[in-house]
Amino acid sequence: MPGWQAFTMSVQLDHLIVPARDRRAAARLLATLLGVPWAESGAGPFSPVFLNDGLTLDFDQAEAPFPVLHYCFRVCEAEFDGILARLAENGIEYRSTPHGPADLQVNRQHGGRIVYWNEPDGHVWEALTVSYARTPRESGEPGSQTTAPGRTI
Repeated sequence: MPGWQAFTMSVQLDHLIVPARDRRAAARLLATLLGVPWAESGAGPFSPVFLNDGLTLDFDQAEAPFPVLHYCFRVCEAEFDGILARLAENGIEYRSTPHGPADLQVNRQHGGRIVYWNEPDGHVWEALTVSYARTPRESGEPGSQTTAPGRTI
């Protein structure tokens, strides 16, 4: 694609606000499912879930109706297995497609594994092992993926 050039990403997402009916319970549940730390309170009126050194999901108490949002987490195979086990341990059904009934199946399209679930609060949560939005670089550089010809992230 003309105009796309390889570059190093200098913009990083720091945090996202996640609306919840019970921010503490929602943060606790997601942190448990993902196997990451969380806190009852943080900066402002939020219950943060610490996904990694650079990204936090800040659960916010929502009294009014809020939209259902979609959040996707790319994880390694071992983390994926842990998420599946914790979904089962917590009695949370999952599915192989973004919408539809829980089929307790793992989607194996796109060269990896994908599952979706809706707890807490009806949001669509997704865990995958290979990004279908990015393709591996042909250079063989581990972990590098591109979003468009020549655009490296």
